[in-house]
Amino acid sequence: MGDRILVGTHKGLFRIVRVGEGRWEIEMSWFLGDPVSMVLTMPGTDQIHAALDLGHFGVKIQRSLDDGGNWSEAPVPAYPEKPEGLEDRDPFRGLEIPWSTQKIWSLAAGMPGELWCGVIPGGLFHSTDGGDSWRLMRALWDDPRRRQWMGGGYDFAGIHSILVDPRDPAHVTIGVSVGGVWTTEDRGGHWQLIGEGLRNAYMPPDQAADPLTQDPHRIAHCPAHPDRLWMQHHNGIFLSDDAGRHWRELEDVAPSSFGFAVAVHPADPDTAWFVPALKDEQRIPVDGRLVVTRIRNAGEHFDILDTGLPQKHAYDLVYRHALAVDDGGERLAIGTTTGSLWVSEDQGDAWLPVSHHLPPILCLQFQS
Repeated sequence: MGDRILVGTHKGLFRIVRVGEGRWEIEMSWFLGDPVSMVLTMPGTDQIHAALDLGHFGVKIQRSLDDGGNWSEAPVPAYPEKPEGLEDRDPFRGLEIPWSTQKIWSLAAGMPGELWCGVIPGGLFHSTDGGDSWRLMRALWDDPRRRQWMGGGYDFAGIHSILVDPRDPAHVTIGVSVGGVWTTEDRGGHWQLIGEGLRNAYMPPDQAADPLTQDPHRIAHCPAHPDRLWMQHHNGIFLSDDAGRHWRELEDVAPSSFGFAVAVHPADPDTAWFVPALKDEQRIPVDGRLVVTRIRNAGEHFDILDTGLPQKHAYDLVYRHALAVDDGGERLAIGTTTGSLWVSEDQGDAWLPVSHHLPPILCLQFQS
């Protein structure tokens, strides 16, 4: 089980450790005062990558090779120079899309030494040397359909979900907000837009099924059965049994089908967790009750898990990367925009408070 959690917040990176049954404490902190938009530990190593969003000082990456003992600045994915005279605007807001990294929104590991990085605005980068250098996936960036991606919660579209197939690391699937689901089977040489069966409720009816207009908030797969994908969409919860090519929307999702985060059991493809919010216009828990929902039978029934969570006057929102399950599938963690952190040691049946005084939590990950 995971006894350590890395928590990226609006004002630093923290390590939370289990110190006894039902007891967790903050062990260490780094980069205090700096927003940490993403954190990744490389499997089987002591290497940690932390992405920092430093406003007018730009985006930075800090890397540790010794489990946080020492840190050094690493290269940041960089776009090529924009061709002179090229018109490249967000179709929703009409803003000129910058060819520069505005935010690192996702990091994922592939083969040993291989990294994938999704950024705003809408670029996917690949590294084969542990982050010493990065290459923009030009086949995706230069696809003319990319210019139809729209900014959702941010001004520009971004890549927030990167799924590397553990059976074949050349097979990579990404989620774009707002731009749908894309996949490659040759490490980014060629890309396909997939997502039959997805539905959006924010476009005209004749465009509701267009895969290019879909807004997946987060996509996760089951590592032991990677063809099973779960999606928290802007207006629903969907699952796929063929690696994202076809999707089925779940019905009667209570208390709400709106939210941002999803986590999938590492061995059981039928079990997944979500953290619902009221709706797009009111991003707070339904009725002021913070709950986690769990499904164990691939779509028949959602359990509403609230033991240990605040059940009145709660205004906690859980971002895309602030819900995680450990490698054993028993322990979960959620972090909220109010700086609260809870851990469950029984698949979400009961929750233990760790802290209510952290900065707003942007991302978290169990360390094995």
